[in-house]
Amino acid sequence: MNRLMVAAAVLAAATITACASDLDTAPEAAVERGGELYQANCGSCHGADLAGAPDWKTPNEDGSYPPPPHDSSGHTWHHPDRVLIEIIRDGSDFPQSRMPAFGDQLTDTDIEAILEFIKTSWGPQENAYQNQITEQDQARP
Repeated sequence: MNRLMVAAAVLAAATITACASDLDTAPEAAVERGGELYQANCGSCHGADLAGAPDWKTPNEDGSYPPPPHDSSGHTWHHPDRVLIEIIRDGSDFPQSRMPAFGDQLTDTDIEAILEFIKTSWGPQENAYQNQITEQDQARP
């Protein structure tokens, strides 16, 4: 009986360790993939360094604004995940934006990976705020 209990405990510990290892590497892989996808699809407008277009707060002649930064200096972190995913997938219908839709080129998993990459450029306060509004948004019916 003792051998059976020891074997079960070893198996449980190995399973927990393996699962924890998978959880630790999955976000890293998503962030890495998100970085590649960001550079290929977003970097030309929003900047390879996520800094946005110069003078992004100054409207263009047509009233639209240049692409904003996605780092802490921008406003991306002011929106819940759902809104950010929708904007990337469907584009923006805001008159002050010229954000094109990427839903035909990127899968939902790709878009989520890009968002995870963008989040790595935010500070702890921005991440905490964005997590809070995402949770609030998800709690809505």
